[in-house]
Amino acid sequence: MLYGMKKAAIVTGGSGGIGSAVCERLAAEGWLTAVCYNNDKSSAESIAEKIRANGGTAEAFRCDISSAESIQQCVESVKKSFGGIGLLVNNGGIADINLFTSISDERLTEIINIDLLGAMRLSRAVLPDMIREHSGVIINISSVWGECGASCEVAYSAAKAGIIGFTKALAREVAPSNVRVNCVSCGLIDTKMNGELSKADLDAVIEDIPAGRIGTPQDAANAVAFLADEKSSYIQGQVIRVDGCWI
Repeated sequence: MLYGMKKAAIVTGGSGGIGSAVCERLAAEGWLTAVCYNNDKSSAESIAEKIRANGGTAEAFRCDISSAESIQQCVESVKKSFGGIGLLVNNGGIADINLFTSISDERLTEIINIDLLGAMRLSRAVLPDMIREHSGVIINISSVWGECGASCEVAYSAAKAGIIGFTKALAREVAPSNVRVNCVSCGLIDTKMNGELSKADLDAVIEDIPAGRIGTPQDAANAVAFLADEKSSYIQGQVIRVDGCWI
């Protein structure tokens, strides 16, 4: 089913904490929202159902961002359901806390393949249509660790630093085609990924955050919605940090 002139927004990692908040916010803004997941189909379908119950349009789509074939299948499925893709939010990823000297080559490759190359693959899949239509937005989700680095998260930090470099370079390449590429760099956000922190560790981190609190998924979603809006049409190749002035 196609939905008139409205365009679709693809959100990878759509079943997670930040991803689900982004999906709900974009749907509220009128985007036809593709809640993309790799493994958690049940959560993705639940989020899509919640969006529809609130008057929005959303469907769940499987997308393994480590696979070019899966990405192409996802993009074609979204286009078949929703029509043109106007927005891509590269949010999907994995993390690992480990000494760099202890991480296996297989795990190192997996993190870079998913966290960096996944975003690059998916962007490459949607860009031809955006360039042809002279319209489109790509928003990459990075981390403050991609800006300053994190001990015991070296591979993750490297991948997220790569996301920032990718954002700045791609923005310059596609800006003449009226395609905007920006990045949201997240600090400590209250998600399942950070749920393993003890209360003592969490309190210690919050003491270092001038804003005095941990971020919420909605804080990140608000930044994404701002960058997706035409009101930010002259903002290109930028990194918007959402971290309560942590770093």
